[in-house]
Amino acid sequence: MVAPLPDDVSRWRCGACGNLTRFDVARTRRTTEFWHFDLAGSHRVEESETRDEQIESVTCRWCGRSDAIEVVARTGSDPA
Repeated sequence: MVAPLPDDVSRWRCGACGNLTRFDVARTRRTTEFWHFDLAGSHRVEESETRDEQIESVTCRWCGRSDAIEVVARTGSDPA
């Protein structure tokens, strides 16, 4: 099972090693983008809308575990 995305009051933690800051996240996104081309053919994305996003895996960068990622409360946040 993939850990749910953290929000304003939660964060990821590796239950195996205690890591709170470094994770490799593999995700798939479907987006709609407005590309603006200049006359030379170069482009830049001026608008982007995420239509769908799937988190495939979250892996601890320190110990390499993906089966121990959990969501915990952020320090100083009120989980009410």
